[in-house]
Amino acid sequence: MTSFADARKALQRGETDCETLVSSFLARIRERNPSLNAFISVDEADALAQARRLDRSPDVDLPLKGLALAVKDVICMKGRRVTCSSRMLEQFESLYDATAIERLRAAGAIFVGKTNCDEFAMGSSNETSYFGPVRNPANAEYVPGGSSGGSAAAVAAGLCHAALGTDTGGSIRQPAAHCGVAGLKPTYGRVSRNGLVAFASSFDCMGPIGQSVEDCALLLNHMAGRDERDSTSASARVPDYAQALTGDVRGVRIGLPKEYFADGLDDGIRSMIEECVRGLEREGAIVREVSLPRTEYGVAAYYILTTAEASSNLARYDGIRYGHRAAPGELRGALRSEQAAVSGANGESAGERLDAESMLREFYTASRTEGFGDEVKRRIMLGAYVLSSGYYEAYYAKGQQARTLIRNDFDAVFEEVDALVTPATPAPPFRLGSRVDDPMAMYLGDVYTVPANLAGVPGLVVPLGLHPAPPRLPIGMQILGPHFGEETILRIGDMAERLQR
Repeated sequence: MTSFADARKALQRGETDCETLVSSFLARIRERNPSLNAFISVDEADALAQARRLDRSPDVDLPLKGLALAVKDVICMKGRRVTCSSRMLEQFESLYDATAIERLRAAGAIFVGKTNCDEFAMGSSNETSYFGPVRNPANAEYVPGGSSGGSAAAVAAGLCHAALGTDTGGSIRQPAAHCGVAGLKPTYGRVSRNGLVAFASSFDCMGPIGQSVEDCALLLNHMAGRDERDSTSASARVPDYAQALTGDVRGVRIGLPKEYFADGLDDGIRSMIEECVRGLEREGAIVREVSLPRTEYGVAAYYILTTAEASSNLARYDGIRYGHRAAPGELRGALRSEQAAVSGANGESAGERLDAESMLREFYTASRTEGFGDEVKRRIMLGAYVLSSGYYEAYYAKGQQARTLIRNDFDAVFEEVDALVTPATPAPPFRLGSRVDDPMAMYLGDVYTVPANLAGVPGLVVPLGLHPAPPRLPIGMQILGPHFGEETILRIGDMAERLQR
């Protein structure tokens, strides 16, 4: 597959044009998407219209001119549906563009469609979507990772140059590893969250998935920066990330956290990372073992805190202001059942029992029960529990304390090293359906990614090739950096990518 960086050079040489590039991707989408289910919606007419407008302005040298970009369907685009892969928002249409969409559009990006994901970005396999699971382009019997599995699969299958994903606990990095592409979770606050439908507001990050580390750097150049519409966005300077890809890692201090290489890591993944690290050492990097002692608390703290935030954020979907509404016929049937039960119990008439309050409660319950899938309901209930009276201090408060300790660990280790190299996942992609009834096994798959979200530090995944054991599926390596250390991890990732060529 051709990276955008290469396609951009061909455009500048006059060897192709935007319409030709976009048409080729649309043809591949028509061919492959029915089997992969990576896209929820594709707007061919609008994508071609965008391309033609750019071709009619040859004197305008926009930095992302000709970039065919897919967008995870939890990100708002004006006039387009934003479903969050949920029945709850199946017909909801956004009234505005997310800040990142505005910035990328202004830089010349062409939007080809919205990608499938786990419902409300809750999942690690892209199997919780209301629109059905996404399949891994490397082997359709296996998961692509989640929750940005549609975006990663679209890039890996060559259905677009790059895609936008979101990362709450690894949802860019894990599918990038499983699909064999590059994926970047920026520092929390580096990219505006305005226009991103919230899952867990203090964790959510928007970032790029690309064919190469260079593609991720080029997109981040135009996504990053302060946004007055997002109070959590950072005012830190935005460098030219593409200029950081110097091919020189001499003197860069790389730490290998021993907790990430303990028992439980697949031997094939371990050996592939070790081989890449040896290559980085040969290029002049300085490698040493380090420790992040509170890593073991990461998954527990993450699921306590994110479910609490999800419970709060998803309370707005009530079927009254917007979102899925229970069908009147179904609601009347439910009310008639309640009438019969009440009348049989104490002889009260239906009119006396079913007042406006009980009818509203029944409507609210029916709408949310029908609108949300099982995984979203599970997380809402867990979140409501940890926030409830009598349990708040025991769970939510302790989770926040653990988060602070984990962040302190990262702050301390980045006094010793410039970046960390770790696995992205403990094992290769698993078969579709093999973990849907075991949520704990699914959650533990995030063990190497959630600490970065707890600490708010940036993380990059670069592909390492195919796992040595059958069925030889893609494997990725994670590189973590200090807050606003994207330049460093992109530079290391670019070198790691070069070593695979």
